[in-house]
Amino acid sequence: MLRMNRTIISGMELVVMIAFLTLLSCNTAENERHKPRVLISSDIGGTDPDDFQSMIHLLMYADQFEIEGLVSSPFGDGSKKDFLDIIEHYESDYNQLLKHAPELPSPNSLRNITKQGEKNAAPFKGFATATEGSEWIIQCAKKESDQPLWVLVWGGIEDLAQALHDAPEIKDNIRVYWIGGPNKKWSINAYSYIAEHHPDLWMIEANATYRGWFMDEDSPKYVKGDAYYDNYIQGRGAMGKDFIKYYDGRIKMGDTPSLAYLMSGDPNDPMGESWGGSFEKIDHSSRNIFIDGSTLEDTVAAYGTIEWRFTGPELSVSEDSVVFELEVQNQIWPGYYLGEGMYGVKYSSKKPEKGTYKTRSAIAELDGLEGGYISTDPWPGKASPDDYQLGNNWYSDKLDPALFIKDQQGAKTISKHRKEFLLDWAERWKWLEK
Repeated sequence: MLRMNRTIISGMELVVMIAFLTLLSCNTAENERHKPRVLISSDIGGTDPDDFQSMIHLLMYADQFEIEGLVSSPFGDGSKKDFLDIIEHYESDYNQLLKHAPELPSPNSLRNITKQGEKNAAPFKGFATATEGSEWIIQCAKKESDQPLWVLVWGGIEDLAQALHDAPEIKDNIRVYWIGGPNKKWSINAYSYIAEHHPDLWMIEANATYRGWFMDEDSPKYVKGDAYYDNYIQGRGAMGKDFIKYYDGRIKMGDTPSLAYLMSGDPNDPMGESWGGSFEKIDHSSRNIFIDGSTLEDTVAAYGTIEWRFTGPELSVSEDSVVFELEVQNQIWPGYYLGEGMYGVKYSSKKPEKGTYKTRSAIAELDGLEGGYISTDPWPGKASPDDYQLGNNWYSDKLDPALFIKDQQGAKTISKHRKEFLLDWAERWKWLEK
């Protein structure tokens, strides 16, 4: 009888154990299934070294994501080799990190998804030809999955614009978080194409919010500036040794908010709280078209699209040919022939500013034209007939003046989380202590 009871008890225990293991297995599968799918498009190695810092951060948290693509989309001298160089440092630290985070992806798996994207700004029409990077975006977006692909754009948006042009159906499968501001300035043609032709894209356009990441007003002393490097990074692994090369170890990582957005809060709710900021829905993207010039009496929205169109002689050249240049804020922008004697150039200010411009061209009618503008906050400003009309899922920096840091709209929605985020990262740096 006793033996029978033991058998019964053993059987019951077995049933309970199987049920528990099944539940555990389901929960594990559920957790794995809900790791965000991420593709990074970055100008790493281009004009700003902060992407190297953001890449190191990404790799140290890579166990929390399904990283499906690393696309090099730089302006300047960068290339996918810059991704690969950081992956090499990650490989040096990999075994030590793996003890604490066994789901970290292997270095070789990351090398296999690193692709070269567009290295030049898009022409006036906003797209050019397919690249390895744009095709990889399409391939990843079309992958069978019950989750969206998060396309996190850390630089120019050309490869995404090209992918949307070549395969517009991918819009249903992707969500975009773009660090705009100065990147928008350089990518204004590609951005304008997306806003005009794909306004139904699910988009977070962070033109100023991200600056809360490196504006120190709301941070305690021990995480400010290079103090963070001294306290938490110095002497820790190959990635820690490399980190000092960028801004002398001073924290910037202006693109990291896009990833941090997926690390806390509900990413399906851009208006909620998260480490990557809080946003509000916008229904238009500001654009002002000026025929034959503008003056300092013309006011536009900061981060908006300024489009100058000039009339001149008809030319026997293809449309979108560069035939003049416009200098504004000591930088040169290509001007294009649009056909039928019309010429055009686009620009976007990366902050509120007072600007002047001057044109240069071998075409007499386009040479030496001068003018100006004043851009003001908040973005996107009052509606105008020239604006791009957006769909129901386009979000951007919050308008509340209480959330500004200086003239940076929405920045406090990130800066208030900076301490929590950086101390969380500090715990991971401990994994690389010898």
